[in-house]
Amino acid sequence: MGRMERKLINPPELGGHSGYSNGVLAPPGARLLFVAGQVAWDREHRLVGGDNFAQQFGQALRNVAAVVSAAGGRPEHVVELTIFVTDKQRYMSDLRGVGDAYRGVFGRHYPAMALVEVKGLIEPGAQVEIRGVAAIPS
Repeated sequence: MGRMERKLINPPELGGHSGYSNGVLAPPGARLLFVAGQVAWDREHRLVGGDNFAQQFGQALRNVAAVVSAAGGRPEHVVELTIFVTDKQRYMSDLRGVGDAYRGVFGRHYPAMALVEVKGLIEPGAQVEIRGVAAIPS
């Protein structure tokens, strides 16, 4: 697949940002892939990471990246991530572990992102679910 010439949109009116982009403009002709919410399942649908938030986060990200790869893309083709967590404080209390897990999958690629705290997820014991959108070069 060719290199994606995406444009990051970070208007100065919004001030500084860290670990995400405010917007990502996909290049003309890119194929859009919409990735369903991924939890920390392994291939047998067993929850990975137990009660460790950062491990669950990392597995859910790897699952998103696996879907993108199966469609012919790479992690840097992801233009948007929505992260659903059952406890925002768990996320905030392990930002170092979350950051390490993120960089282990996405490196220093930061798409547009949102974090949403939810009452619960469909999978018992899941603390995080991540959905995404990728713009894969034609």
